[in-house]
Amino acid sequence: MKLSYQMYEAAHLAVAPARAWSDATGSWFRNPFNPLAYTDIGRNVAAASELFERATRRYGKPHFGLKRTTVDGHVVPVTERVVWERPFCRVIRFERNGEVPAVARAKLLVVAPMSGHYATLLRGTVEAFLPTHDVHVTDWTDARMVPIAVGHFDLDDYIDYLMAMCRFLGDGGPLHTLGVCQPAVPLIAAAALMGAAGDPLAPASMTLMGGPIDTRRSPTAVNKLAQDRGTEWFRDHCLEVVPLPYPGAGRAVYPGFLQLSGFMAMNMDRHVNAHHDMFRHLVKGDGDAAEKHRDFYDEYMAVMDLTAEFYMQTIETVFVRHALPRGEMVHRGRPVDLGAIRRTALMTVEGEKDDISGVGQTSAALELCGSIPDAMKRQYTQADVGHYGVFNGSRFRREIAPRITDFTRFVDAAAGLGQAPSALTGV
Repeated sequence: MKLSYQMYEAAHLAVAPARAWSDATGSWFRNPFNPLAYTDIGRNVAAASELFERATRRYGKPHFGLKRTTVDGHVVPVTERVVWERPFCRVIRFERNGEVPAVARAKLLVVAPMSGHYATLLRGTVEAFLPTHDVHVTDWTDARMVPIAVGHFDLDDYIDYLMAMCRFLGDGGPLHTLGVCQPAVPLIAAAALMGAAGDPLAPASMTLMGGPIDTRRSPTAVNKLAQDRGTEWFRDHCLEVVPLPYPGAGRAVYPGFLQLSGFMAMNMDRHVNAHHDMFRHLVKGDGDAAEKHRDFYDEYMAVMDLTAEFYMQTIETVFVRHALPRGEMVHRGRPVDLGAIRRTALMTVEGEKDDISGVGQTSAALELCGSIPDAMKRQYTQADVGHYGVFNGSRFRREIAPRITDFTRFVDAAAGLGQAPSALTGV
């Protein structure tokens, strides 16, 4: 049995005294009553202490913190409420208090990726749609926090969860869905299975963003790694057992710290430069720039574990066998036939510089879903953005989110449920 998880925990505990000392030192040299706080030496010591404390900290699950939005020119309070829950996931609804115009009531389920980070990574995505949609988001559970007695959770279970969510949220009105990156495959599979069963609660639309529908197209370094190494390499090198005292002790997982290490290794120069820039900002007293760095890395460094069975089935199905585009994917013995999707409209969004899901991997869904009328399909490629920019940032807010909103309104209008937008320019 590998002991990497135990060694990781031991290393974290071993540096605890140094972290506490560094934190105390930084606090002293930031104290306005300490004359040394105003010297070059004092500012350098304070900056170095903060960087050391942050580099060795265990980052907890962040909060969405979305307290208000603007609907039709009016500021509306927002509260979070859990509306659906199972052991490995819950659905959070962002309730907008007060009267909300009908045009802003379209129901949207944002399916967050279960790939190492928490759903709060999509905070900007949720925030962008609050003025125009009744937004719900999947909040996946950290596998190390789920007791082993609860049972396993694999890709088939993930798809079952999505179908159950669609039936729950779609009861009482049309549901639009949005899958960001990893959920693209299970979301389209859920739509296919519901379509094949003639389920009236199948989603009205799905928008797939930067997802690995067909990783044979424009393969990235991530795709090539999976193809070259094969399934067994990941089984031998990436799985660990959760140690005590976590509730999920004994559960086999793909640890979040390994995923984070992989993400950082892909762009190590960028992360080193970002921390060097933060050091300079702290020394110069540029609080705004330093705070932006803190906000980003508070989110980026907070990671969760994935169940081993989900991770391995995803690697095998999506990245090694390419089962979905080859028409070979099955769910509990039933074929996943994308041709069975007839009533769910489809939009794909890609980033021109995406180094995780290359251009063409997501839009492949448009060709595979041959039964969806062309009028109910859209494709958009955003220039000059990478993977993160597909679902967050200024270009997402300015260029991508409005197109998705127009698409959902177009779908509702086609079903006689609302007013069509005046144009779908660029969509």
